Amino acid sequence: MPATVPRSLRRGLAALTATVATAAGILGAPSAAAREAVPAPVVDTEDAEMEAAVLAREDRRLTEVRTVTSLARWQGRNWKTPYRLGSASGYTLVLTPRATPYTVEDLLVLAPQTFLRMSDGSYLLSEHLVVTARATLRLSAPGGLTLRLASGHDGFATIVSLGGKVELVGEEGAPVVLTSWDVPAGEVDRLTTDGRAYVRAIGGQFEAHHVELSDMGFWSGRTGGLALTGTDRPNTGAIESLGADEVRAGDPSSLLDDVTWQPAGPLPEGQSALGLDASVPALDFVSTRLSNVDVERNAFGLFVSGANGVQVSDSSFTDNLLGGVVLHRYVTNGVIRTTTSSRNAGDGFTLNRATTGIEISESLASRNAGSGFRLAGRPLATGPSPLGASLRSYGNNAVRNSVARDNGRYGIELLGGHDLAVHSNTVDGHDMGIMVNGPATRVSVTGNTVRDADRHGVALINGVEEATVTGNVIDEVGTGVYLRDSTGEVKGNTVEDADVHGVTLVGEVGGSEVSFNVLAGSGASALDTHRSDGRVVRTTNNTDGWHDTTPWYVWFRKLLQPMNALWTILALLLAVSALRARRTRGVIEHPYAHQMAHQGYQAIPQPKVVDLTEQQTAAVR
Repeated sequence: MPATVPRSLRRGLAALTATVATAAGILGAPSAAAREAVPAPVVDTEDAEMEAAVLAREDRRLTEVRTVTSLARWQGRNWKTPYRLGSASGYTLVLTPRATPYTVEDLLVLAPQTFLRMSDGSYLLSEHLVVTARATLRLSAPGGLTLRLASGHDGFATIVSLGGKVELVGEEGAPVVLTSWDVPAGEVDRLTTDGRAYVRAIGGQFEAHHVELSDMGFWSGRTGGLALTGTDRPNTGAIESLGADEVRAGDPSSLLDDVTWQPAGPLPEGQSALGLDASVPALDFVSTRLSNVDVERNAFGLFVSGANGVQVSDSSFTDNLLGGVVLHRYVTNGVIRTTTSSRNAGDGFTLNRATTGIEISESLASRNAGSGFRLAGRPLATGPSPLGASLRSYGNNAVRNSVARDNGRYGIELLGGHDLAVHSNTVDGHDMGIMVNGPATRVSVTGNTVRDADRHGVALINGVEEATVTGNVIDEVGTGVYLRDSTGEVKGNTVEDADVHGVTLVGEVGGSEVSFNVLAGSGASALDTHRSDGRVVRTTNNTDGWHDTTPWYVWFRKLLQPMNALWTILALLLAVSALRARRTRGVIEHPYAHQMAHQGYQAIPQPKVVDLTEQQTAAVR
């Protein structure tokens, strides 16, 4: 749509187009039509049950592998070389600890029937691969590497790290390429109902540089394609490497090294049953570094939970079925920069509850079905709960110097939390540009440029406190800044071409300040406060560029208040009485003359009419 077309006309045409398309069954929601965002996938009940069943089978398989690996020492099977486990879900090749990383050459020897080099130079993996604690799998090759994971009706292959380390290392122009592969069809697996190949790290470390992943994952975050999840099992293997001396000694450390055995009966002298170890082992967080990673058409682009030290840079996540970048639970101290998340059927970037200390900078979220950036900081529970979750809120997250463009919902959405920063971003083309939905405290919205928002440029609602909205440029919106049942400072903002209000305050907003703003546009009012309660400081707002377009019937409706109506009636009565008094012109007559004459009484002699005006004139002469 050319920029010279008036905004009101563009909005009308967009609404008409969306209405016609929705009526024709082409689109599901007007906002998605207007922004051309990817619609959310629709899964029928039968397919959902199939995928959930496959997920349960995968969880059971990994539980079996972890159990066998952990109990190996107790059973006297301290395996020093890789081994294979068989189950109903197929074979799993387990890579055991050693000093040097496992490579492509090692896999060709360890799995000659399930890890094959194809005629085109690619490799095909047709069984599950597990990397245990203190083992490293490095997938790399000069000139690039293409690895296809078998995936189809008969099952699928996976690469899972159980506290170990996985390295996918490509080079610029020669990446590591991972994809699912339907062998009978000779193409990637696009069907998720029977499961699909995926890569996952459970604890440990995961690194990927110059990597391309596509068409992987199904149903859940942990099987979403590229998933990095923590575990509640202590594991030092994610931090320390196994030394060569330990390997030669033949006594590698075990997950059970801190477990002791003694016969039942009285405890030894001086030993307390409660004093053996009062500490609770920390979660084994996964740590990750991703750079120049491109993910397309996965279930989730990137799914992370239980992680510490997440670093993502120069990467892209596009056309994924459920979401772009999702930091789900207990993710701390992370940086995401120069990363793009586009055309995903969900939010572009999601920071879910219990995620803290994350900064997103210099990144782009465009044409996603949900919001561009979504940061949730509300507590995991509001009281005692089955999981006993904490009641505290989460925060210390920020979105800086980034761009949100044409997403289906909001540009940047904050759902509760504390110490949140939205600084120096460009937000273009949404239902609302920046939305902060409380309860939230200490929220800073500063230096952003918001354009073309159908409703509000910046909105703070439902218990946002100690908020600062300063230095923003808001253009082509319905209402520039909207506060409802929240408090904050709205200072130094420039609102241009708004067509409803410049700044609106609704509900309990006592303690707020609206000052030094430039409000320009045409609509009902530049500063709308008649629906608000509480003391608001309003000083030095420039409204010279505001054109009040309030229609006459709105003013009439405002006048039709009960007290206004009463005073209007009294004024009319006084006016009528005054007019009637003037019509007598000073002539005095019998007050009942007309009644008596009408009922047949003798006519009353007409009194002498005295003209007071003539008497006054004569007296003057």
